[in-house]
Amino acid sequence: MVTNVTNFSRSGLYDWMAQRVSAVVLAAYFVFLIGFLLVNPNLGYAEWHALFSHNAMRIFSLLAMLAIVVHAWVGMWTISTDYLTPMAFGRWATVLRFFFQAACGVLQFVLFVWGVQILWGI
Repeated sequence: MVTNVTNFSRSGLYDWMAQRVSAVVLAAYFVFLIGFLLVNPNLGYAEWHALFSHNAMRIFSLLAMLAIVVHAWVGMWTISTDYLTPMAFGRWATVLRFFFQAACGVLQFVLFVWGVQILWGI
């Protein structure tokens, strides 16, 4: 049975939708950056600073960072549930999976906060 995509319970549909939406956001961000590089071939610090000083670009970059976190979380969660199994690791699989997912979550949080500090100059 397929559940509603706006439901807060974890489902395959939710993960699939989060992965696809985050991929579209990341694609749009990188297409914009590549286009900006092609239009402005001789970029210096002043041009980069001017681009990232606009609030619209900061918000777009923040959205891209959030999309990276969502995309990476779904990917790492899928990897951990697919490969850290009792068949491969015996009775330690659940503990190993928990610590792997916790480490991924902490690392993603730290990198996101660091990115916000860099982006907003906090």
